[in-house]
Amino acid sequence: MHELGRLEDLPQDYRDELTKLNLVPLWPSLRAVLPPNVPTRKTQPTFWAYDTLRPLLMRAGDLAPMEKAERRVLVMANPGHGLEKMQASAAMYLGMQLLLPGEWAPSHRHTPNAVRMIVEGEGAWTTVDGEKCPMARGDLILTPTGLWHEHGHDGDQPVVWLDVLDLPIVYFMEASYVIPGERQETKASRGDRAWSRAGVVPSPVFERSSKRNPVLRYPWAEARAALLGLAADQPDLEAVQVTYVNPETGGDAENILGFYSLMLRPGQTLRLPARSPAQVFHLIEGRVQAQIVDSTFTLAEADTCCAPGYEAVTLTNLQADKPAFVFIADESPLHRKLGVYENRG
Repeated sequence: MHELGRLEDLPQDYRDELTKLNLVPLWPSLRAVLPPNVPTRKTQPTFWAYDTLRPLLMRAGDLAPMEKAERRVLVMANPGHGLEKMQASAAMYLGMQLLLPGEWAPSHRHTPNAVRMIVEGEGAWTTVDGEKCPMARGDLILTPTGLWHEHGHDGDQPVVWLDVLDLPIVYFMEASYVIPGERQETKASRGDRAWSRAGVVPSPVFERSSKRNPVLRYPWAEARAALLGLAADQPDLEAVQVTYVNPETGGDAENILGFYSLMLRPGQTLRLPARSPAQVFHLIEGRVQAQIVDSTFTLAEADTCCAPGYEAVTLTNLQADKPAFVFIADESPLHRKLGVYENRG
């Protein structure tokens, strides 16, 4: 592509007049906003080791009581975006959240969608729209846009989870806000019990649910069993992967970000194709090496890394005798809605 004119080539009086009228010439910046073949990306391959993050999170438990913190979180920021932006990618926010025994994180609702991937501990719960969801390692819990939610802890050990939100894109749209609320009254029913089998959904008197999010908690025990069953049923299947979906519609579990679990067979190396969305990888079980652009990360359990879009990622299970399990979050639903989703193979 030929070189375009530069801003400094324009007469100063012309530039001054444009500035006075809040006008900007496009052609000097055209290649920056419309580069050839591959978008400009600020997201860098970045790695967060849980064993180095955890002591700082536990210290935050002493430094920031709940009444001063509301949500006790260490944000996992991508340096390519600038730490002050608190972004893991263009559309994803990541944070490790700590809840101590006996604590209650007060009820609120907000416009960004969120999910919780439970990292360690037992005895905690989150109540979403009146549904009390117990937390166990590897569980995925949704807190969709606009729904009241709060967190509590009846156990005796710290509980930690990974927050994944679409906060950056909602903030960019100038649509991000929160409303505080009162402690929720809980109901006995739970979607993860009613919608517990693939292909079978509740239909009392032949009526189907009209809930936007009929399932809020996706137990790891069920997702893990599904992966193992899929691997056993299709031994030649290269990518043993499941997607977290709305069981009534088959669509994505949330409307901006996508969530998946991937199983790597013992010793397996898997190349994930170059797709347009950025991705986050969080290791639930095992030991995995991730090759992202020019970076190589070795993930132990509870470690997290991210990859920019339009780049292939190679994952290797470093264990020769047992499978590894990876939780993945990406921006696919947003890209599909915008019509920019690509899989470059």
